[in-house]
Amino acid sequence: MKHALTLIVLLPLVGFLLNGFLATRFGGNRVGKGFVTALACGLPIAAFLLTVACLVRLQEAGYQPLVDTAYTWALIGGRSFEIAFYFDRLTAVMTLIVTGVGSLIHVYSAGYMKEDESYARYFAYLNLFLFFMLLLVLGRSLLVLFVGWEGVGLASYLLIGFWFEDPEKAAAGKKAFIVNRIGDAGFLLGMFLLYQTVGTLDMDRINAAFNGATLPAVSASLVGILLFIGATGKSAQIPLYVWLPDAMAGPTPVSALIHAATMVTAGVYLVARLSGIYLHAPEASALVAGIGAATAFFAATIALVQTDIKKVLAYSTVSQLGLMFVALGVGAYGVAIFHVTTHAFFKACLFLGAGSVIHALSGEQDILKMGGLARKIPVTFVTFAIATAAIAGIPPLAGFFSKDEILWFSFASARGGSTFLWLVASAASLMTSFYMFRLLWLTFFGASRMSHEVEHHVHESPLSMTGVLAVLALLSAVGGFIALPHFLEPMLPLPAVVPALHHHERTLIGIAIALAFTGLAAAVFLYGGGARRAAALRGRFPLAHGLLLGKYFVDEAYDFLVSRPLLWLSDRVFLRLGDRVLLDGTLNGLAAWAQRTAGSLSRIQTGNLQLYAFLALAGVVAALVWTWAHV
Repeated sequence: MKHALTLIVLLPLVGFLLNGFLATRFGGNRVGKGFVTALACGLPIAAFLLTVACLVRLQEAGYQPLVDTAYTWALIGGRSFEIAFYFDRLTAVMTLIVTGVGSLIHVYSAGYMKEDESYARYFAYLNLFLFFMLLLVLGRSLLVLFVGWEGVGLASYLLIGFWFEDPEKAAAGKKAFIVNRIGDAGFLLGMFLLYQTVGTLDMDRINAAFNGATLPAVSASLVGILLFIGATGKSAQIPLYVWLPDAMAGPTPVSALIHAATMVTAGVYLVARLSGIYLHAPEASALVAGIGAATAFFAATIALVQTDIKKVLAYSTVSQLGLMFVALGVGAYGVAIFHVTTHAFFKACLFLGAGSVIHALSGEQDILKMGGLARKIPVTFVTFAIATAAIAGIPPLAGFFSKDEILWFSFASARGGSTFLWLVASAASLMTSFYMFRLLWLTFFGASRMSHEVEHHVHESPLSMTGVLAVLALLSAVGGFIALPHFLEPMLPLPAVVPALHHHERTLIGIAIALAFTGLAAAVFLYGGGARRAAALRGRFPLAHGLLLGKYFVDEAYDFLVSRPLLWLSDRVFLRLGDRVLLDGTLNGLAAWAQRTAGSLSRIQTGNLQLYAFLALAGVVAALVWTWAHV
């Protein structure tokens, strides 16, 4: 099919339009919901199948990229700006994740959101998000990617604040939208500078230009840093990570789709897609690795003590994204995409598993009020346990392979690997294992801490939800065997390893496995037997526990140092001085002047016809005299 790539992008848009403008008219009844579900789930599944067909075509073409030019947008200065889609090894992987995991989450949502009054609106937003995400991934040029980039920000805002009647949830949506705009300013500046430097926004041509080594290194570094600022916003890195934990205010399937499997990996995809820039910008790459390592460690410490099941997973996501940026920073671009893929499997499974738990407990999210659920919701428990072991790095599950590769290259890569990076990434991995098994234990093991009323209504989720969990758990178990870095190596070569470090590889693999099991053992030791040891530990270090529970009070600091001063400035300067004094004063002054002028003119309106005739004649005479004088 000639325009298959365009069709992949447009199918979810069709779902958005039909659900938004047609299905909402009768979406409240059973027939209407069936119509909405068929559209919302069927079209992403069709996009997934079409992506598989395009992958087959790509293989048949010897992996020469497929290009689909949908429309010539503008011609400026002899240069054309096209809406074109590009399909190579990297976009194939990302598109399969977006459409595949996205389709599963749509199916899960049909059961999870079944009783919601705004069922059709929810699926319209979900389809809209998928459209923009595919635009981002498949766009050939940075301009098309940026439209998708901004679009997923809009869709994220709509979905996070989906239950906008609750002021807290509406505020979370606004926070995500505003924080991402800060990062997007860096993206825009980087894009403008890139166009000025290279003369094109087509990403394959940009990489070719930088790989030609004819451009100054300072241009690569500056462009790389500016684009990375955009990535820190979308992929929730320090200092712009604060929106993601609050984004848990949206429906749980939204957290799985946007804040685990797709949107938050957009920054990782951007850096990998423009790897040609970062290969020639060691300063920018060092910044990427440093920020990634700091974020991975920082977010993992916060997750150690959180008690909201979704907040634990949110900070886990921030930490895992940090590890991906560590891989990008040391030149292991294919390894970063490998972890994007495995993370999509197990983190989507964990978020949807959390949704199943919340569904079973009538909305309860506090893990301190759970316990003993393993026998009551067995499918949810087994799938959640598999995904937990995967993210912890227990072999031979998916997370072990991708995380081990990150740890290895953070240590041995000739492009910036170091013992320090490895130590920080290893510490984050150890904490990941601990807090995830802590979450598993407090939720599913031990004595029940639920109220009698909640416990009485505990039930397993319907097949539409548990079936999706089973598929994602299977992918979390076997996803590590796909050898993705080697598939991507022709376009994203693995970095060279420092020769003297080759013999350390097996030792580091052993350490990674030991860290995973140490985290498991520590969680069972502290929280087994009624969590008395954990309580004693909290008692010994109350300040540290309070600091972590308060998330280092970064949100409060931002509120005090940024939000309040800006609100004060907007009220005192922009509203009172700018709006009320300058704008209102100018308009009111003009109105008063017009009123006074009208009053003055009204005095000559005497009603005397002779006077009017005289004034008209005088005017004609004056005009004739003026004309004669200027001839």
